[in-house]
This record gives sequence, C-alpha cells and structure tokens, in this order.
Amino acid sequence: MKKSVKTLVFLTTTVLFFNGIHAQLKLPAVNGIENDFKKIVADYPNHFSNLLGELLEENAQSVDYSCNCRITGAEETIITRHSSKGNNVYSWQSVMLTTESFEKAKQKFRSLYNQLNHLSVNPAGKSYQLKANYEVPLEEKKFTSILFSLDPDEETISKLKAELSLQFHEPMEWKVKILVYDREREDNERGKTIE
Repeated sequence: MKKSVKTLVFLTTTVLFFNGIHAQLKLPAVNGIENDFKKIVADYPNHFSNLLGELLEENAQSVDYSCNCRITGAEETIITRHSSKGNNVYSWQSVMLTTESFEKAKQKFRSLYNQLNHLSVNPAGKSYQLKANYEVPLEEKKFTSILFSLDPDEETISKLKAELSLQFHEPMEWKVKILVYDREREDNERGKTIE
C-alpha cells in the first residue's frame, strides 16, 4: 500500500514538474505579417481599391495614396497608381525597416522571407502559395531582391508579383520593403515593336 502511494505521489509530482517547465519554455507569440499580407494580395484584383486611403502626392505619371491596411511593424505603406498610355497600373509597397545597420536589415530580410515563403494567399478567390528561393544579401552588392512566384502558376494571375527587397539608400540607410504589383512582362520577354 505504501509503495503505490509513493508511486502515485512521484508520478503526480513529475507531471506537475514537467508541465511547469513546459509552461516556462513557451515563447510569446510573435505577431507576423501573414494575415495582413493576405488582405493586401486578396485586394490585388481590385487594384487595391478597398485599401485606398487619402491622396498623398500627385506627379505627372503617378499618384501616391495612403493604405488603409497596414502591415504589422511597417514604417510606411503606400499604394501607387501609375499612368501611361491610358492604362492605370497599381502597386503597393510597405517599408518594413530603415536602419544604418546592414546586419539588422539582413536579419529583417530573412525574417520576412520566412514569413512569406510558402504563405497561402487568395487573389481572385482561389488559393495560391508564394514560393521563392532565398538569396543571401551582400553588403557590397547594395541591392537584393527576391521575387515570389505563385503556385500553381496560371495565366489568369500571372501578372501578380510579390517582391521582398533590401536596398541601400544614400547617405547611410538600408531599407527593407515588401511590394505587390503588376508586372507587364517577364525580363526576357520583348515589348511590342512599332514599325
């Protein structure tokens, strides 16, 4: 009888001990950008019209607007309407970090890549997954860009591009940005020729 009570007390103490350790090891949930970014991509087919805020700046070929949906941790978010030859093309960008430290920028770049790569997004009511290979930023290169593709790759959504960039700006700033935009044609594709 004494042996079974000791065993029961030992098991109870062990369970409580490990539950206490498990509770202490839990890290606080980090708010990622995933849900905010899904909202941005979902409104891409509408030219971000549901996210369009107040007019910020008007130029000859573009107009900048504030964005009503901010990405968690973003410093600045802008929607731009580009006008050329009667067509309006829209882009969205969010500055996620501005720093003098290349190492901090590189860490933020990697963190954002990890959050975006394999993220499921739903433009046009269908589920796609963002995919890209990681490119290690180099300080002497001054610019690194990762262009995410959508899987499955379909013609109906082929112009949608999501990009993560790390770029040096004078005098001593590194900026990490996320962009969503229309891409008229691939880099190796020729434009229309006029004879």
